Amino acid sequence: MPPEQQTPPPRTPEAAQQQHRGEAKPRWTERLHGLGPVIGLVLLCIAGTLLNGDFATLDNAMNVLTRTAFIGIIAVGMCFVIISGGIDLSVGSMAALIAGSVIMFINWAGPASGSPLLAVVMGAVLAIVLGAVFGLAHGLLITKGRIEPFIVTLGTLGIFRAYLTYFADGGALTLDNDLSDLYAPVYYASLAGIPVPVWVFVIVAIIGGVILNRTAYGRYVQAIGSNEQVARYAAVDVDRVKILTYVLLGVCVGIATLLYVPRLGSASPTTGLLWELEAIAAVIVGGTALKGGAGSITGTVVGAILLSVISNILNLTSIISVYLNAAVQGFVIIIVAFLQRGRR
Repeated sequence: MPPEQQTPPPRTPEAAQQQHRGEAKPRWTERLHGLGPVIGLVLLCIAGTLLNGDFATLDNAMNVLTRTAFIGIIAVGMCFVIISGGIDLSVGSMAALIAGSVIMFINWAGPASGSPLLAVVMGAVLAIVLGAVFGLAHGLLITKGRIEPFIVTLGTLGIFRAYLTYFADGGALTLDNDLSDLYAPVYYASLAGIPVPVWVFVIVAIIGGVILNRTAYGRYVQAIGSNEQVARYAAVDVDRVKILTYVLLGVCVGIATLLYVPRLGSASPTTGLLWELEAIAAVIVGGTALKGGAGSITGTVVGAILLSVISNILNLTSIISVYLNAAVQGFVIIIVAFLQRGRR
């Protein structure tokens, strides 16, 4: 006769309560981790106010948000790439080449078309198209060419900036004065007291959040980052999704660039320098896992603002040299990566 199966002893209320606590603990840990960037931002704002009274003013807040807009828009696209398990080191150089190309096109199209306004509009469209094309090239090289994202984007980082330097002959490409005045409101104008770049940043972030959390594509991006092989078994078109993430990032770079060009009205070999560092830092400070699979647009937005607040406080208080701002961001990336080492 087969041995009788012994039924497990009934759980006591104390055991059930202990198990419930064990299951609840990770949930609270995750919630606390998600609130980390927000708590950090609040503490930084309090510290900035105490260190310098000029920090807590409306003008300074608008200045911080405007400067955040460019990196924040790029960071929204970078969030998709990192969640999918990729990386893009070329966004700063890409922005520089797009800026130079847009300036050259507008300077040519203004007199050629006889309509400066049409030239500016076409230049803005060109910025987005070029960003999408560059992103598509990255996606194809990574998926079809089977080259690591780090290598592809490291290579194009040098290529993009070298071509801008060539077009500018080592100097700077500058918008004609009349065209620059016509283009200036894209950066300097305000709606309801809020600068245009901030409005665009908010719209891009909302659209990015909807795509990531409310569409099948967003779920596929997270699934690929969590386990690419399982995603393939689940009939997810991994290559297509990855290509789209880089195209999306390229579009975000194009949008950020068309907003940035009227700020100075020129593009030089130093344009967009270290933007990739700031964008990646914003994403990971916002809680996105470096290995992919988890992240949020809201956290990325908070991370971008947090980094801008750090730079703003350093500029207002002169605690350290402004030339060390990039070093601070680098330390932030390393510290956050260290804290994330146990995730996944």
